[in-house]
Amino acid sequence: MTRSQKYFGEMKSKRVAFIGVGVSHLELIKLFLSKGIKVVICDKKSKDEFDEGIYEEFNARGVDFSLGENYIDEIYNCDVVFRTPGFYYNRPELEKARQMGIVVTSEMETFFDLCPCRTYGITGSDGKTTTTTLVSEFLKAEGRRVHLGGNIGKALLPIVETISDSDVAVVELSSFQLISMRESPDIAGITNIRPNHLNVHKDMQEYIDSKLNLILHQNAYSKTILSFDDETTRNLSGYVRGELKYFSRHKQVDNGSFLREDGMLCYSDHGKVTEYVHMNDIKIPGMHNVEDYLTAIAMTYGDVSVQSVVNVAKTFPGVEHRIEFVRELDGVKYYNNSIASSPTRVLACLDAFDQKQIMIQGGSDKGISFEPMADALCKKVKVLILMGETAQKIEDAVKASPEYDPANIRIVRVADMAEAVDIAHHYAVEGDIVSLSPACASFDMYRMFEDRGRHFKQLVNQL
Repeated sequence: MTRSQKYFGEMKSKRVAFIGVGVSHLELIKLFLSKGIKVVICDKKSKDEFDEGIYEEFNARGVDFSLGENYIDEIYNCDVVFRTPGFYYNRPELEKARQMGIVVTSEMETFFDLCPCRTYGITGSDGKTTTTTLVSEFLKAEGRRVHLGGNIGKALLPIVETISDSDVAVVELSSFQLISMRESPDIAGITNIRPNHLNVHKDMQEYIDSKLNLILHQNAYSKTILSFDDETTRNLSGYVRGELKYFSRHKQVDNGSFLREDGMLCYSDHGKVTEYVHMNDIKIPGMHNVEDYLTAIAMTYGDVSVQSVVNVAKTFPGVEHRIEFVRELDGVKYYNNSIASSPTRVLACLDAFDQKQIMIQGGSDKGISFEPMADALCKKVKVLILMGETAQKIEDAVKASPEYDPANIRIVRVADMAEAVDIAHHYAVEGDIVSLSPACASFDMYRMFEDRGRHFKQLVNQL
């Protein structure tokens, strides 16, 4: 009997609550129902707001619903609760449930418990999606059967019974997923740790501790890849139990990947250097993407050939919403960088191009300072277009910079994305770059940053 079979057999005697019916929970609920497990859906939407087709299907299959204002109360009548990453683990309601002996878990946690194959896990404040995708692409180029999930790809627990021990699972993990994780991947990579999501986490230390969970539960046969250049990440090295590797674009590390002075991405295996690819041969622009390649090379060293890395580097077009080229119109290039929900991501976009940009910023407040990007905006942006609830905070940070000169950077306030794109188009001349790099979350105007990016692309393509 496999671990999955044993688990689902034990769940048949349980009443299982799912908080929210998101993408991951939808397929998971169907799986649990197919196993004859009693399911309860807890969702703050009322019955009238709930998707009629989904409600009808699940109601016909015997699902209990707890909807509306007091939707969460029903979890106290259940044995197991699955939370979505967006439902904060340390909320009082879940703390009360744990004290009552109710199991509080998530799709990703349970997948790690049951997964029969080798696992690669990546986290970080910036760069984790591209790095995760690159690890997946490298392994696929080697002919491996890869299951991509976590924050990207698809929910993996619903397909866990179809995964073979010869497959590999590659997952991106956010702080909201990691905060409650008590099992770590076989190979773990942390790209960097910078202030983020402080509107949800109680403080920076909780955010760091959440990221630390990626490596805290590894065994002695595991591998851990840390940024040598990011001090907060490098300081986690004392927690590493297995083989420690670094990546760096500033110096040659003894065991790990590095960017050589001549622009070649290399790997040092205790002094024995393997050359991979020159940074100019990487299709996607920006030094931050060089760092993502270095992380992925270190994570897959020994499992992936140099040629596979070269092939991916020369052909991989990048991940949607990450300095994604949209179109060129009248000699002006437009880029969708909607993922840039923090100042450090904005800095990466500014560094990716030599000339000054026209940049669209603003959104919902994550409780982080905009001061770290203010000097760079003054130096590298010619027109700054601001919208959303953080517009004033960003403008204040820019004007407080010692580099601020109103003759060098024009600040324009707009009501919405449509006006922002029109203004950008108005000011842009041949040779300019326009980027959507918001420095903020999207929730004041959009459901997700993906919705924001797609709206931007739609508007640009309509110009």
